[in-house]
Amino acid sequence: MKARIKWVEDRTFVGQSGSGHKIVLGTSKEPGGQTPGPSPMELMLIGAGGCSAYDVVHILEKGREAIEDCTVELDADRADTDPKVFTRIHMHFVVKGRGLAAAKVERAVSLSIEKYCSASAMLAKSAVITHDFEVVDTSAPASAG
Repeated sequence: MKARIKWVEDRTFVGQSGSGHKIVLGTSKEPGGQTPGPSPMELMLIGAGGCSAYDVVHILEKGREAIEDCTVELDADRADTDPKVFTRIHMHFVVKGRGLAAAKVERAVSLSIEKYCSASAMLAKSAVITHDFEVVDTSAPASAG
């Protein structure tokens, strides 16, 4: 895997993946100031969420579950001193579909966090990673008859 980061100006950079995708990233010179894009640490958190969401969707699709949507909401804390690594990450999965079994969603989420997601595995070296989930059934309500 390869990537390239190019400094644009101030605290603005453009990252390019080996597959050719580009993203603007950076930080503000002033605390609370305007940022040109996500910070590198925000990208790491997004990467962990994306990795896990991909796994959950893949596992449920492979099990022929009627999954329609998967969202991961992440909340994290970082150390107060340099290098300000993540110390706590919580992932909340919201999985939508028709007649999804909570046990199958729980299994998919657990397998992702504990076995398959390489981003989570790396971040778990410095952070306590917790997770929970909710299932939203999008099946049409039964008609009263």
